[in-house]
Amino acid sequence: MSRSKPFSLNSLSGATTKSYNAMINRLSSEGAFSDVLLTYSSMLTTDTPPDAHTFPSLLKACTYLDLFSHGLSFHQRVIVDGYSSDAYIASSLVSFYSKYGHTQTARKVFDRMTERNVFPWTAMIGCYTRAGELDVAFSMYDMMRHQGVHPNPVTVLGLLSGVLELVHLQCLHACVIRYGFGSDLALANSLLNVYCKCGRVEDAHVLFESMEERDVISWNSLVSGYAQVGNIREVMQILIRMKTNGIEPDEQTFVPFVSAAAMQNELRLGKLVHGHILRAGLDLNSNIETSLIGMYLKCRNVSSAFRIFEGLMHNKDVFTWSAMISGLVQNDCADMAITIFRRMVKSKVMPSTATISSVLAACAELGSFSQGASVHGYILRQRIKLDVPSQNSLVTMYAKCGHLEQSCSVFNRMSSRDRVSWNAIVSGHAQNGHLCKALLLFNEMRETLQRPDSITFVSLLQACAAIGALHQGKWIHSFVTRSCLGPCISIDTALVDMYSKCGDLGSAQKCFDRMPQQDLVSWSSIIAGYGSHGKGETALRMYNEFLLSGIRPNHVIYLLILSACSHNGLVSQGLSLFHSMTKDWGIEPRLQHRACVVDLLSRAGRVEEAYDFYKRTFLEPSMDVLGMILDACRKTGNVEVGDIVGREIVKLNPENAENYVQLSHSYASMKKWDGVGEVWNQMKSLQLKKQPGWSFIELNGTITTFFTHHSSHPQFEEIMLVLKFLGAEMTKLDIHDIIIPSEEEG
Repeated sequence: MSRSKPFSLNSLSGATTKSYNAMINRLSSEGAFSDVLLTYSSMLTTDTPPDAHTFPSLLKACTYLDLFSHGLSFHQRVIVDGYSSDAYIASSLVSFYSKYGHTQTARKVFDRMTERNVFPWTAMIGCYTRAGELDVAFSMYDMMRHQGVHPNPVTVLGLLSGVLELVHLQCLHACVIRYGFGSDLALANSLLNVYCKCGRVEDAHVLFESMEERDVISWNSLVSGYAQVGNIREVMQILIRMKTNGIEPDEQTFVPFVSAAAMQNELRLGKLVHGHILRAGLDLNSNIETSLIGMYLKCRNVSSAFRIFEGLMHNKDVFTWSAMISGLVQNDCADMAITIFRRMVKSKVMPSTATISSVLAACAELGSFSQGASVHGYILRQRIKLDVPSQNSLVTMYAKCGHLEQSCSVFNRMSSRDRVSWNAIVSGHAQNGHLCKALLLFNEMRETLQRPDSITFVSLLQACAAIGALHQGKWIHSFVTRSCLGPCISIDTALVDMYSKCGDLGSAQKCFDRMPQQDLVSWSSIIAGYGSHGKGETALRMYNEFLLSGIRPNHVIYLLILSACSHNGLVSQGLSLFHSMTKDWGIEPRLQHRACVVDLLSRAGRVEEAYDFYKRTFLEPSMDVLGMILDACRKTGNVEVGDIVGREIVKLNPENAENYVQLSHSYASMKKWDGVGEVWNQMKSLQLKKQPGWSFIELNGTITTFFTHHSSHPQFEEIMLVLKFLGAEMTKLDIHDIIIPSEEEG
């Protein structure tokens, strides 16, 4: 359609206000809003005065061209020229301010109007709806009807756009029927869409069947509704009906279908939909291709996602880049995610806060402080305004990289914090071994009236478990009970794990027994607890109970039960379990499982069998496993195997002092003093030094570390006095009179 030319001095000398208004109104109806303003400029140049009929089209042009300041100027001119009371101009002003979200200004104009028809009411109601003030919008709607003004379809559409509750939706549906708007297709489609958003897909289907006229939007709304609830069968039926009715699916038909396949991890279905899209010959836009990328990544098919992503060439928008980066992080491909982010930056696409959150999560997963700090620097240089979720990701990244000072700095500068923010800083300190600080932050969190959730408690309980802080663990357990958070499988499992690792197996068993249901992690925690505390038979009994529960074992639980057998001398049971992995469950043993069998045989003194098993099952040499065999050789005095294994260890890593020390101890235990001298001479020639041994204790949530032959501790003299006192007291006792309880007794 050809655009009309604006008036100018040359073409319209002597034109009247009426002729200018006619031209302005015609240009406005054609959507030529720039020409509307140019024509008004010509009007002023010719000293032709505007009247009440001029300004509505000018305000409409400002709205569409996003010229808010121009609109303000026109409002001032309206006031100066005395047209404020004109109903048509006032309606246009209400609409103008409403579109820009200036609710209070729009309301002031609205309240000053002496006469109001449906248009200003509709504009005002829409303004409140867009501002999220739905109660006020419905109140305005009731006032309008009370004053005898009937709504039109646009009024109802404005309200529907903000409806989230079924009761509001049903009221509006009743109004649609009462006022005879049922045949309005746009309104019916909007009702369909909102019914689906409220989870009432069956009601939406009833409405759909009652519609006299339907377009592709109607069909897409129903497809989207069924896809959201995962009813794939019904979606397929609708697609068949669409084709039967001669309605060709478009891109929007398939997007929810692809999302449903992703939601259910149905790769086969996702590929089927992808095939339908290709066969339909649709022009794939970034929206549907982004959905396909997200689907393949959710179904862990990274290669297919990459093919689509790379096929987009230069047509990638921020949503496509973000989908790829977040999907790679979820697929444990954090390094690839960071590479894709670098490509995104080079392509000059500005990342969103969602992109930033995903790439920071990738840095946290890798524990890469340098890359995380680099991303933070990029954020500052680009002056990207972070929202709360992306700030939370920054706090988490620094904490997981062990840089709590920076993590606290980001946290303290946050103007607004949610529960996730507090969880990030509390768990950050807990995971880094700072239990006291974590508990202090936990109390601060409660003072801000943020209610702790399962994530808060699990992180604190894991910290207690890591350092054996039983007293603090019991306090947290008490708080969980008072908070009435249960039953929660993640908290219950963390309690079992904490009590097990702190050595309180009785409490661990009680927590386990009280769980309404146990999952694989719960069973793993209780089995590991018994296995690591010398109760191998009990661990085996719990494993047999686990099998009766019907849960399928995995690599982790097999590793734990094999470790329990190894530490408790249950050789035949351990070997039987190892063989059952493949035979009964089809689980291929990993390096850790094979190492457990070597440890099992080594601890039992069956050194030749252990070494033979190692040579048969380990395709690549393993220093740690060879170290197990060497220790067993030292204990059993097996010189021949010990010498072979020792040489293999040194050959694997000739610059590791620990290997030489282990070998020298082995030679010394077998009284091969020449070998000891040779090993120490090799260490001296290579200028290797053994790292000192160390241990730690936890007291009131604080960890204190001690090193061999170090006297740097500030309380060293006091500690030595207490040790000497205890040593003197112990020499007075007859050690043989001390009764050590058996496992059954204690």
